Amino acid sequence: MNVIEKVESLDLNTAVPRSSRETMAGIAHLPRMIDKARSYQNSTLGEYIYPCPLDHIILRHLEVNPEDFAELAKLNDDEQLSVWTSAATRGRSRKELDLVNGKILNRKVDPDDMPYFLKARNQIAPTRTDVTTWDDLINLEEGHI
Repeated sequence: MNVIEKVESLDLNTAVPRSSRETMAGIAHLPRMIDKARSYQNSTLGEYIYPCPLDHIILRHLEVNPEDFAELAKLNDDEQLSVWTSAATRGRSRKELDLVNGKILNRKVDPDDMPYFLKARNQIAPTRTDVTTWDDLINLEEGHI
């Protein structure tokens, strides 16, 4: 992979990362993780978490540690990262990719976390009873849905 100059990153103190529903190389949440990794490298992560539990699902799938991935994200644009990701996952089955995406997009709320989840959802949109996963809540909070 050709290294380019430092890639522009979002300031997540004032902006939001891409939706976890956006995909790259067939992987949901990857563009969002890239945004957070770049902001992490530039100390502009704000209140976001890198790597969060959803990031760890992808990092395990890619077989890369968080620091190495953050460095890749800082030095390479999205197109280059897509090529790198495709190479890193070559030979993986469609079923495995579907499982990874399902873990990210369909992650249910643990019963212990349900009071927090409902309070957060109800502060934003109490009528949105269709918001039932962490992904739904994040997208609702950030205005993606």
